[in-house]
Amino acid sequence: MDNWEKFIAPFIFLYFKEDDELFYEEFFITLGRGGGKNGFISTLSNYFISPLHGINNYDVSVVANSEDQAKVSFKEVFNTIDGNPKLEGSFDAWKAQIIGKGTNSVFKFQTSNAKTKDGGREGCVIYDETHEYEDRQIIDVFSGGLGKVANPREFFIGTNGFVRAGFYDKLEERSKAILSGENLNDRMFPFICKLDDPEEVKNEDMWGKANPAFEKPLSPRSKRLLNKVRKQYEALTNNPSGREAFMTKRMNLPEVDLEKVVAPWEDILATNREMPELQNRACIGAFDYASVKDFAAVGLLFRVGDDYIWKTHSFARKGYLDVANLKPPIKEWEKQGLLTIVDEPTIDPRHVVNWFVEMRERYGIQKVIGDNFRMDLMRPLFEAEGFELEIIRNPRAAHSLLAPRIETLFANHRIVFGDNPLMRWYTNNVAVKIKSDGNKEYLKKDEHRRKTDGFQAFVHALWRADEIEDMDVEEVLNMLNAIAF
Repeated sequence: MDNWEKFIAPFIFLYFKEDDELFYEEFFITLGRGGGKNGFISTLSNYFISPLHGINNYDVSVVANSEDQAKVSFKEVFNTIDGNPKLEGSFDAWKAQIIGKGTNSVFKFQTSNAKTKDGGREGCVIYDETHEYEDRQIIDVFSGGLGKVANPREFFIGTNGFVRAGFYDKLEERSKAILSGENLNDRMFPFICKLDDPEEVKNEDMWGKANPAFEKPLSPRSKRLLNKVRKQYEALTNNPSGREAFMTKRMNLPEVDLEKVVAPWEDILATNREMPELQNRACIGAFDYASVKDFAAVGLLFRVGDDYIWKTHSFARKGYLDVANLKPPIKEWEKQGLLTIVDEPTIDPRHVVNWFVEMRERYGIQKVIGDNFRMDLMRPLFEAEGFELEIIRNPRAAHSLLAPRIETLFANHRIVFGDNPLMRWYTNNVAVKIKSDGNKEYLKKDEHRRKTDGFQAFVHALWRADEIEDMDVEEVLNMLNAIAF
């Protein structure tokens, strides 16, 4: 075992004196790619089902997003046993499961499709590739079966990835609270290896912070890995586009190309601020209704001091959601009141208009803005309700004009979405394309699975943000009524 594995191992077998219950039942292990995470869990899995562990029916499942990844540790254990007479006497190794003869414990692999799984009677569950989990659905399925056998354990392993606001980020938040002393009652054991600053990548001696395999003295395997990582780093000189993946996967420190995103994730998270009192305040309404078969978004933009406040809602078609199988927790967002799921062939445009009619009772909507998509449907409905409607004829040209303002507002944390994970998801799904003339355009990172409707509606509202009066409409009317002409 490597030194980092020897460090963690005693905490896996740390018990309370009075009742022999485990002190740590959850372990979060994250380090740079190639550090030996799978080898470690292979060793643990083999031990847990062996007579040395001594707990009967202590089943172990390794869960990953793909069958190939889930099989990595399983194959390592299988290949170790297969052909070894000493081990074959203690284990029955099959292609789908490995059985510890002395304890009747089973080691098997699983894929992370929550819809096809039921919680079993595992003693230990190992979740691989946790950086790809959008939510904790699959964890809830398997953790529900824990506790039926003594000493239940869960291991969450992975290297940082490109999914933001997913399960991995939640693990990091928990870890920070534990390590800072903020939450000492949370008995998860966090082991995090990463660079602390992007500048540290320039010093090869710092790479061991992200990957403990690089700590001296180097084993033959570590030397091979170091040579490979060194070549990848040197190649960035001629291939700078590979830096984002290198920093994320090798240094366990996500780094984004700021020219390709609306804002860094930290700046998007900064929109999670408490909404100020907005009753009767003037605002600009905006909507995105480009597609009638998946999502539509509506919203109101307010200005309070230097801050831009975006109050928004979305509509999603049930038929689309049933087929698309989106990873984010859409049903949870519906419960939070962030969106409405409609069961109809297309999203009725009256949902959009009626939302503004309802909001007009509480807020001073000066006008409503949309682009020219579906405007033949929308215009008569808005005009029938007495709204002033403005159309952005060339949305892509508007993107180029608004891009500097949007970048500045995010960078200076002047945008407030409230606690709205749906809006953060929309924003993080936007890809920024720099055209040959240097102008920027807001597109989707993925045309089908990465929705941006709420962000596009927000951009539409910003088109006329300078017209928003930072005032309370009711106060102004009361003042005018008090004036004797």
